[in-house]
Amino acid sequence: MTLSKLARRSHLYVALFLSPWLLMYAVSTLMMNHRDLFVPKSGAVAPFERERELTYAGSIPPGSAPADAARQILRTLDLDGAHTVNRRPDGTMVINRNDLLSPRRITYTPSDQKLVIEKAVPRTYAFFARFHRRRGYETGYALDTAWAVSVDLLIAATVVWALSGLWMWWEMKPTRLVGVSAAIAGAAVFAVYVCAI
Repeated sequence: MTLSKLARRSHLYVALFLSPWLLMYAVSTLMMNHRDLFVPKSGAVAPFERERELTYAGSIPPGSAPADAARQILRTLDLDGAHTVNRRPDGTMVINRNDLLSPRRITYTPSDQKLVIEKAVPRTYAFFARFHRRRGYETGYALDTAWAVSVDLLIAATVVWALSGLWMWWEMKPTRLVGVSAAIAGAAVFAVYVCAI
């Protein structure tokens, strides 16, 4: 296979592979860039509604780190997964269980061992914002790590996509002058934005 054919095939198949990620990032960025068109309809932050309330039957060892206690509670509730936790001065813990479709907030009060589980009300803008900002390596959960790896592959594939596009442009001699002009104009506008912002 010639280098030209390899560049064209790479450009084609990488673009097809990237389509879901690029579409998701395009839509979520559009929504973030035009918040006023979407937020009044769906709300920027999804409110929570009470899902259930129960008494925690387990016991949290005294002096447990908030992260360990939160994970123990989440496992008991069959909600183990990526989360953050905040412990208030009175010992109350608020666990935010990250989930693209159904984020939950779990509040544990040690004085009465009560658990209040709240579920985020579905909001279009909030869903796409969560999708756009999702990170994975630091959580320690396999699915989050897999998502982070897929985003790294997207980054690498985008570089391949750009380079193969440059190769194809260079091979088409009639487009070289216009292509150089477009590249210079793009670099100039980008530089102006970087300096002005």
